[in-house]
Amino acid sequence: MKKYIFLIIGLTGFFSCIQHQPADFFIQNGTIIDGLGNPAIKRNLLIRNGKMELVKLGENVDALKTIDATGLVIAPGFLDIHNHSDWSIIDTVNRLNETYIKQGVTTVVGGPDGYHSPSDILKMINAYNENGIGTNVAFYVGHNGIRKEVMKEDQQRSPTNEELEEMKALVRAGMEMGTIGLSTGLMYEPGIYSDTDEIVALAKEVAPYNGIYDSHVRNPVHAFVKSHREVIEIATQANITGKLGHLKAVGLHNEGAISEIIDMVETSRADGFDIVSDQYPYDGAQVENLETIIVLPFYMEERRIIDSLASNNKLDEAMRLMKLTLADQDKRSRIKQTSENGENGGFAWLKATGYSSMRITNSKDYPELVGKYLSEIAEERKMGGFDLVCELLIKGKESTAITLGGINENDVQTLLLQPWNMIVSDGLYVKHSTASGGHPRNTGTFPRVLGHYVRDLKLLSLEDAIRKMTSLPADVIGFKNRGRIKDGLPADVVIFNPETIIDNSTFEQPNLYASGVIHAFVNGIPVLQNEEMTGNAPGIYLNRKEAHKN
Repeated sequence: MKKYIFLIIGLTGFFSCIQHQPADFFIQNGTIIDGLGNPAIKRNLLIRNGKMELVKLGENVDALKTIDATGLVIAPGFLDIHNHSDWSIIDTVNRLNETYIKQGVTTVVGGPDGYHSPSDILKMINAYNENGIGTNVAFYVGHNGIRKEVMKEDQQRSPTNEELEEMKALVRAGMEMGTIGLSTGLMYEPGIYSDTDEIVALAKEVAPYNGIYDSHVRNPVHAFVKSHREVIEIATQANITGKLGHLKAVGLHNEGAISEIIDMVETSRADGFDIVSDQYPYDGAQVENLETIIVLPFYMEERRIIDSLASNNKLDEAMRLMKLTLADQDKRSRIKQTSENGENGGFAWLKATGYSSMRITNSKDYPELVGKYLSEIAEERKMGGFDLVCELLIKGKESTAITLGGINENDVQTLLLQPWNMIVSDGLYVKHSTASGGHPRNTGTFPRVLGHYVRDLKLLSLEDAIRKMTSLPADVIGFKNRGRIKDGLPADVVIFNPETIIDNSTFEQPNLYASGVIHAFVNGIPVLQNEEMTGNAPGIYLNRKEAHKN
């Protein structure tokens, strides 16, 4: 009997020792914003064995390291649920995902716009497990990736019944891997060739898994309202959450039309359907150089030569030949057809957005044109849109940057206020540099909201803005153990200075990293300390089927 008493005493002592082990980190004197929209509180935070513990002020604690967060905000790590850094961070050089850690992002969701088949996702997960990553990563399974895999080269048609069944099986395979739902890119090939019924059939496959449907809509410029209505129809027919991906009213002719989308969402939500959206907080969409919108026909010999020169990094020679080709009026006429209509009806930026949606963002050759839409300039000069593009390219000595989708700032702010709308970057991994080229959303999205729209414009409260970056997206994608400060949850935590946090990137210099995020933890491990990367790579693949097990 005595040995059992000693055993009980020994076990009690063992568990007592564990309970009183020093915590890994004690974060004190900060202001906690829990991510749920509740008012800020003064409370301390412990991180022990990768989990969070809230501590009352004045309570004695024992910790290996102490962080003084005086004047700082302690918040859940931000979730970027429309992100394109997933492919880049399989590279060991980029694996820490500094672009997003410096913004306070601790989880990214890859595969929006329909990109990834299950085999694509598996390759990335294997690379993450082998190399380690700085942020957590989750995925959508993608319609375009699946359609390419099943229909091979013959994609410009509807699938046969057998092909559709194979596509359904791949959607289920993706969900079995723990992806969060189905994404589509209906503006891009091969999604552009699919009809609504095809997408509904695939979206229904994610319903048993409580997955969501996320869409880059079919025609966001020329059929703005109709395209977003299609997303709602697909989600409601499949009886799943529907997300309007990177929602924005693109182009001069769509200014103010965001109110129609808001009304549609509100009506659907009132009817009991979970329809949400996300946005990046900028008044311009994809940023490219002007020559990007030129589509040379496949049959044209110049296309082969220009592609070959570009692939061998002989960009100046490629540009010289492009200018000579555009100067030939007969060839220009043929190039105009493919540039405005796509090759064989396929994708082309001018077809997708048009001159009234393309605004010049940066130009050393034409500084007086920065901020103007191509349609406005063409009207001023009394010439056609394509002739304007050709003349700007031929006469220019350096690249002219344009946004392939200008957005009215009032519309940006109107959407930002909606309670069901989330903050995302739609961004890529980039290295910090003063170089031009790219979009400022890659490096500035989350600090821009907290610095510009919260602190400077006072458009949102800090608590609500953080909710849109944390618990709201976490709940939408099914990770209720992320996106909030709560006892026992994985310690994805960001600590930032609310007085200094800001985006430094602009359309002219889009690759400058943000300021004001001081510390960041992923799964309880510091990835950023005193604004410097630690080199730790504690991120994991977040499997939706196991969302509450870690």
